[in-house]
Amino acid sequence: MFRRSNFNFSFIALIGLAALALWLDNITEPFTPGVDNEPYQQPDYIVENVSGLRMEHAQSIQHVFHAKKMLHFINHDFTKLSDIHFMHLKPDTPPFRVSANQAEIHNNGEDIYLAGDVNVIRGNDDDEKKIIMETKTLHLIPGRELVQTDQEVVITRLNTTVHGTGLEFNNNTNKIELLSRVRAVDR
Repeated sequence: MFRRSNFNFSFIALIGLAALALWLDNITEPFTPGVDNEPYQQPDYIVENVSGLRMEHAQSIQHVFHAKKMLHFINHDFTKLSDIHFMHLKPDTPPFRVSANQAEIHNNGEDIYLAGDVNVIRGNDDDEKKIIMETKTLHLIPGRELVQTDQEVVITRLNTTVHGTGLEFNNNTNKIELLSRVRAVDR
């Protein structure tokens, strides 16, 4: 009798372990590769509420950024940011501020691609001559102080609003070039 109950206990324990393994297998999801079928599509780090400052002391230039969330992808060597705000400060020039819903930083910050409600302000908030620009996507090239887009753009300064498609703005020369379908409205 003693041997039979030992067998029953072992059999019940084995059935319990098998049931536990099946249950764990059903509640866990298997790893699914990304679109490129690469196993490492996940970010290698995630940072929330991040701020950064880059200074070039020789020219007293400052680049400041704030983001709600930052994800870095090591396999493609780029960084994704959400709810992003950039500021470029240079002596004797008005501040240059950019905000967007999303940003991707490539080539160690040499190329920044912004998307979703992109707003650019050149000048201080209290400056009535400040330039305000709105678009859907924007390519920033900080090293050359260049801004480009092929999307529709709305630029406002004083009482004038300019609409166009495609833009190239050089912060060094203060030259704004609208590429096509340009129309201006003076209020």
